[in-house]
Amino acid sequence: MAGWNGNRKGKKDDNGIGTAIDFMLSNAKLVLGVGGAAMLGIATLAVKRMYDRAISAPTSPTKMEQSGKKSWEEPVWMGSSPRVLNHDMKSTVSRSLQSLPTSSHALEPDCLRRAVGRAVAGGSGPSQSDMLRARMRLSLQEHLWEFYKCNVNIPAEEQALARKAALDICAELRVFLHAKLPDMPLREMYLSGSLYDDLQVVTADHAQLMVPLVLEKNLWSSIPGEDTIMNVPGFWLIRRENLEYFPRNSSYWDRCMVGGYLSPKSVLEVFDKLVAGSINWPAIGSILDYVIRPVVPSETLTLEVQYETDRKLYVDFLPLLVMEDGTSLIAKPHRLAAERHENLWRESFRVAETARLRALDQEDGGCRCTCLKVAKAVCKLNPALNRLNASQLTNAILLLCEKEGDWTQEALADRFLQLLRALVGHLEAGTLPCALSPKVNLFCELTEQEVDELGYTLYCALSDPEGLLRSAAMQPSSP
Repeated sequence: MAGWNGNRKGKKDDNGIGTAIDFMLSNAKLVLGVGGAAMLGIATLAVKRMYDRAISAPTSPTKMEQSGKKSWEEPVWMGSSPRVLNHDMKSTVSRSLQSLPTSSHALEPDCLRRAVGRAVAGGSGPSQSDMLRARMRLSLQEHLWEFYKCNVNIPAEEQALARKAALDICAELRVFLHAKLPDMPLREMYLSGSLYDDLQVVTADHAQLMVPLVLEKNLWSSIPGEDTIMNVPGFWLIRRENLEYFPRNSSYWDRCMVGGYLSPKSVLEVFDKLVAGSINWPAIGSILDYVIRPVVPSETLTLEVQYETDRKLYVDFLPLLVMEDGTSLIAKPHRLAAERHENLWRESFRVAETARLRALDQEDGGCRCTCLKVAKAVCKLNPALNRLNASQLTNAILLLCEKEGDWTQEALADRFLQLLRALVGHLEAGTLPCALSPKVNLFCELTEQEVDELGYTLYCALSDPEGLLRSAAMQPSSP
C-alpha cells in the first residue's frame, strides 16, 4: 500500500479521488502485468489528465508562472514520433518505458536477494517499484533464454540434413552448367548464408548458392551508385569499356549488356532459362529422393527442395561479381525500383558483417550473436516484423557495440531492449547506416507505411517484451 499513503504536500485537496487513480496506475503491474498495465493506462489516461488539470487550475485567471505559461496547461510529451504512434498511445508507452530498469546489474539473482534483504530490514534500500523492476528484468532474462532454447536454436541433425541437400543441389548444378555451357566464364560455385555461419534460426530452410562470374579487367569497370545520377549508395553499375577497340561480343557477358552496362536482370534471365527451363528436376529429384521445383514468382532464382516429408529448403541462385578491391556485388534487384534500377548490382556486406560480429564475441565471450539470433527469430515469426532482415539487425547490433561495452551473457536482456530502442530510433530517423559503410542507408527499401508499422510494433514491444516473445512463439514458422 505504499502508493496509497504517498506524500501529497502542496497539492489541493481532491477528496482522495486523484490519489486513488494514482494508486491504481502505479500498482497495476503487480496485478495485471506490464501488458495489462499498458492497456489500463490507455483507458484511464484521458480521465486522469482532465482531473489533474481541473484540481490544479489557478484560483485566479491571471495567476501564471514566471515563464508566462499556465501552470495547469497539458504537458508536452518530448521525443514523440507522430509517424508511428498517436499522442495518447505514445504517452502511455512512454510511461511504460520509464518503468523498465536500464542496468544489467538488476538481472543478477544475488543483487535481487540483497535488495530484498535491505527492504525487509527497513533500511534505505530500494523501493517496492525498484524491486518490481528488478524482478521484471530477471523474468525477461529467463524468457529470452527459454525462447532461445525452444524457438531459436536448430538441432544439429536438422542443420546437417539441410546442408547435405544444399550440397547435392550445388553438385548437380555444377555438373550441368559445365556440360551445357563449358565456355561460360565462371569461378567455382559455393554455398553460403546463415546456414553455414550458424546464424540461421527457427528452421534450417534457407541457403545461398553463389555463382561467381569472371569479367575481363580491360572490358568492364565498376561505378558506385552514389557517383551516378541515380545516387543510390550500396548499389553499383558495371560499365562496358573500350568498345572501340574490343567490339561487342568480345566478352561472353556482352549478351547481358543493356545500355552499355552489365544488367543483373539479364544475367539472371540467362541462368533462369538454364536452371528452371533446361534441367529435368523431377528426374534429378527422383535420383536424390527429393522433390525439387523452381519458385515462381521470385525476385531471384530460387529452388524449393523438399528433402524430408515435413522439411523444405530454399536455395537462392545468386550470380556474384568480386571486384579487384574485394567488393562483392550480387544480382539482387533494388526492392522499390527494380525497373528503374535494373542495371544496378547490390553490394553485399554479409561476410564482413558476420566476421566482425563473431570477432567481437570471441574477444569478450559476449552475447552479440545470441542477441542477433533471438531478434531474427522474433522478426521471422512475427508477421508485423518480417520486413526487418538479417543485415539490418546485424548492423543495428554493430552500431550498438560502438556505444555499449557490456555484452556478457548476463546482460542479454539489457542488450535486447537496447536493440529494440535503437531500431525504433533508426525508424524515426528513417535511416539505418551500414556499420561498414555509413553512407549506405539500410532502410532505403522500406516504404513509409512499412516504417510506421515496424515502429508501432516495436514501440509496443518495449512496454511488453515478454509479450513479443510469446506472440512470436505462437506463430507458425514461414520461409
